[in-house]
Formats: sequence, structure tokens, C-alpha cells
Amino acid sequence: MGMVSEFKDFIAKGNAMDLAVGVIIGAAFGAIVNSLVADVITPALLNPALKAAQVENLADLKTDNGILYGKFLAAVISFLVIAFVIFIMVKAINSMKKKEEPAPAAPAGPTQEELLTQIRDLLKK
Repeated sequence: MGMVSEFKDFIAKGNAMDLAVGVIIGAAFGAIVNSLVADVITPALLNPALKAAQVENLADLKTDNGILYGKFLAAVISFLVIAFVIFIMVKAINSMKKKEEPAPAAPAGPTQEELLTQIRDLLKK
């Protein structure tokens, strides 16, 4: 098989296409989440909380030996806010999905004892 035909097969496989679509949708979804956090959540909730704690610019906090623990704390808080927003969005999307009804239970077949009894009866005949 030639290199070109192998490449065509690879590209045409569902897995490669699904992965490509997932990456593109993920990037777009990431932009939505970042905008929600930066433009809505942070100004509405996080900035007033930081002002109330008298730490308006958390990233500028540092120790005498130059350790920028404020940047680390800002990154941790940002991660927690983004993770919480994603959690809420996924929860909302899952609640909007149509609930699938469970498949009806398959009729229970004969038990092992019943099968052995049938075999025994057949052997007697």
C-alpha cells in the first residue's frame, strides 16, 4: 500500500476526524469559558471579593526574597473559578439533554439448573 493511500485511510478514519472536531470545538468552548470568567464572573464576583479583602492586585504580592506567591495564588483562584464555571456549564448542558429511557430488560433465559434438567430429560428419552 502506498504512502498516499495509507494517509487517505488515516484521514478518512472516524477517529482522526472525531479528534479534529473535538479539538476545534474544545478551542471554541475554551474561548467562551475564558470570556465568561474574564468578562462576567471576575468583574461581578471576584473583584469585589478581593477589594473587600483589601487585596486588589493579588498578583503583585511577594515576599522579601522575591517569591511571587501572589501570582501563584492568582493562578490557583483563576483555575478554581474556571473549573467551577465549567462544572456548572456541563451540569446545565447535561440537564438539557433528552433523558434516554433504559432499554427494556431482556427476558431472563432459563437458569443453569433448568438447562441441566432439560438436558437430563432429553438424555433419558
